Amino acid sequence: MADDAKGSPPVPKQVYHTTLTVVDHQRDTAGFIRDVYVLATHTREEAAKAFAFQALEQQLGYSPSDFSEYATRAEDAHLQNWKHGEGVMVYARAQNQEFLIGLDTKPNTESLTATPEDNSALLQLPPGHDHLHYVLQSQTDYNEDSLRSGSLQTTEIQGCYMRRADALAAARAILQKDHDRDEFAQYDDRDDTQSDGEWPFGEDVVVHAVAETGENYTVAVKTAQGAHKKHGRSKMTMDSEACPGYNTKRYPGQYEAD
Repeated sequence: MADDAKGSPPVPKQVYHTTLTVVDHQRDTAGFIRDVYVLATHTREEAAKAFAFQALEQQLGYSPSDFSEYATRAEDAHLQNWKHGEGVMVYARAQNQEFLIGLDTKPNTESLTATPEDNSALLQLPPGHDHLHYVLQSQTDYNEDSLRSGSLQTTEIQGCYMRRADALAAARAILQKDHDRDEFAQYDDRDDTQSDGEWPFGEDVVVHAVAETGENYTVAVKTAQGAHKKHGRSKMTMDSEACPGYNTKRYPGQYEAD
């Protein structure tokens, strides 16, 4: 990490995102469409790994007994046949859903600063802010080769921001970095005044586009709180007409505020 002689907060070169990927087989029986969130961001890999291993339990309120299948990369580190993906640390399956907790290392392009006074390995947030906003770009390819290989959708974290306004501005600019919007067969940019009922591409999606070759793109701004609300244990149990609560302990990026 970089730090100057005046004692400014250190700026890490890389950050480590803990991701949640949910595959809903009831919505898509082939399992190609995935809902991706970032649960937290750390400045040290070991802290991110420790967070990832307990994220389903301590952050989303589940226990291993909630799942018909539950596996962690730590338990299977000696095996050569870990089948759930290179960056996946925890895999769980219940009912018609799969949950994958992973790690994604990204450069600290926004020069976010680390918290200097403790060993939490968290990013330092400005006063009045207690979470990050993440920009995620997804590409969905409906051609036959992608369908056969199972690589229909890919999602990349394009940045994390302290302020929602900065994340929205970045999200609206991403697809136009390399292409003019006129080069797309369809390009939809969400207006801030549009309600979810008027916008068919998802509540977190800011931009939707279709390339001339048929690939679909979405750029979304998400928070960890959104993952908690949509995929926490209370959501799953309510869908099953059960009502146990889930853990509401604060965690990096949980609570949303403008």
